[in-house]
Amino acid sequence: MGTSTRSYTPFLAFLAGVITTCALLAQPQVGIRHSSTNFKRSAVQDLAERAEPWVGSTEVHSYPPTNAVNYDPTLFPSDVGFPGPTPTGAEPALLATAPAYPFSSPDQGLLVVPKEFSSNKFPLLKKWGNLSPWYSNPIGTFGVETGPAAPESCTVTALHLLHRHGARYPTTSNSATSPSSFATKLLQTNGNWTASGNLAFLNDWTFKLGAEILTPFGRHQLLELGVSMRLKYGNLLKNFTETNTLPVFRTESQDRMLASALNFAIGFFGYPFDGQYEQSITIEGAGFNNSLAPYYACPNSGVATIGGRATWFVNKWANIYLQPALKRINSLISGFQFTISDIYAMQNLCAYETVALGYSSFCPLFTEEEWDQFDYSFDLNFWYGSGFGSPVGRAQGIGYVQELVARLTKTPIETYNSSTNSTLDSNPTTFPLDGRALYVDATHEVVIINSSLFSLSQILSNTHGLHPVLTALNLSTLAATGPLPYDHIPERRSFITHEFAAFGANVQFQLLSCACTPGDQIRVILNDGPVPLSPLKYCPDDSKYGMCPVDDFVRSLEEIIQETDFAWACLGNYTLPDGDAWQTVTGDPPAKPANYTP
Repeated sequence: MGTSTRSYTPFLAFLAGVITTCALLAQPQVGIRHSSTNFKRSAVQDLAERAEPWVGSTEVHSYPPTNAVNYDPTLFPSDVGFPGPTPTGAEPALLATAPAYPFSSPDQGLLVVPKEFSSNKFPLLKKWGNLSPWYSNPIGTFGVETGPAAPESCTVTALHLLHRHGARYPTTSNSATSPSSFATKLLQTNGNWTASGNLAFLNDWTFKLGAEILTPFGRHQLLELGVSMRLKYGNLLKNFTETNTLPVFRTESQDRMLASALNFAIGFFGYPFDGQYEQSITIEGAGFNNSLAPYYACPNSGVATIGGRATWFVNKWANIYLQPALKRINSLISGFQFTISDIYAMQNLCAYETVALGYSSFCPLFTEEEWDQFDYSFDLNFWYGSGFGSPVGRAQGIGYVQELVARLTKTPIETYNSSTNSTLDSNPTTFPLDGRALYVDATHEVVIINSSLFSLSQILSNTHGLHPVLTALNLSTLAATGPLPYDHIPERRSFITHEFAAFGANVQFQLLSCACTPGDQIRVILNDGPVPLSPLKYCPDDSKYGMCPVDDFVRSLEEIIQETDFAWACLGNYTLPDGDAWQTVTGDPPAKPANYTP
């Protein structure tokens, strides 16, 4: 018994010391004056509240280990045989068999929204422009009365799917508004400041974001998208069994693009996917034509006053809407003062940390109104940078439109005068034109806007992809309310980036055969929202289903291709004034002078 009592003595002594220390800390102390107040406090209190000198430093957890001591693939093979019975079943065709359509939510049950927004149902995840996770647009979003399910008496015969990559870390940037620049700025202060209130987390905050590559949530998005498309369109694979061929999917060589495509494939085909499809990996880089990364073939997209003209509008807007937040957040810190760029970076950090880490303490710093205003900054950026308000908007998307027409007509591209790659597109193996029932292409959001809408819009975070396609398709319903002002949010606007260019965004070109309608039909479905095709010259006004005869759709696009001067838009020597002194709502550059010579 005595031995047992003695064994507890060190612990009891330690516990008594902890209690005494806590009691002393709870008592008022004198003798230490805080540098920015008249309150007296203890050294312990001062140290607890002052920022750590390493605030803003980058925290990296490198996984997997370089040389794990227990790595032995011979003892842990991925296949040991003995799989058991493996009979397959019928392919799903949810669009034809289910009484309802399964719509997707932005968080997919994985992200946490601060209670300040979740309690009153404010859709914070939808307020981050192209940094929002994709979600299903409600029926009627773009003016079509019905949803993405095939209309009655119609059967889906083919699908051309264009999708954006999943959620990623920030792109590499030296911009003052980038998350990494904000972190570096804090680190350079050596913690000579104190944050309080709901900014107190910044006192020991570290930068935990990588760059460029997919986050875990981004990987999940594309896996889920692949599963979703298999459930809806799996029956189209019968076409390949009957023709003894495999689908050819395309993506780019950039890490997040390849990872997105492979995660989609795992979702669509399951593991292992070898032998179930062909993955074309096109080079994304200078000197290579690529319709899924057209900016490399369009030098003017990198000219500050042409492809970068959106910066003027976004800067003007940020300096208006962020003034209240600047004053409010600066009141929560002593010894340091933030700038407008810092406040904008904090909003970016809310979005990026959420899709990378699952939650961000930066989010509650801002009001609902300020999140609406942040969202609008992306509309300005994409409208003027790569969409309907950009002089290179249509040109950057026209390459994909040429490829879409070639696939729909089963006819090779005759003239390579845009971002298309003649080596790959002229080869029937890498670019098949035999009427296959399924095509899947992975791209960036700027390309979707350039190619699919013909008048949609590059953003501060250096993103590319969906916008050019939407612009080049002349889906000008998205541009119906015209140029966007930089000094206020219009009461009604048709161009809302998070509706069509979010992480994982997708465009379904749905081909249909309908018993009551002659000829093959096509619909364009943007994040599960059908888009009216009536802006296309030869397409009817079908507000109920958004359908257009394929022949009329193709004829409309062929005229758009003929009217697009890629060489002038992307290579021409023209200048534009800053700001709104010059406008376009078609994604075209100013008219080429009659006497112009390259």
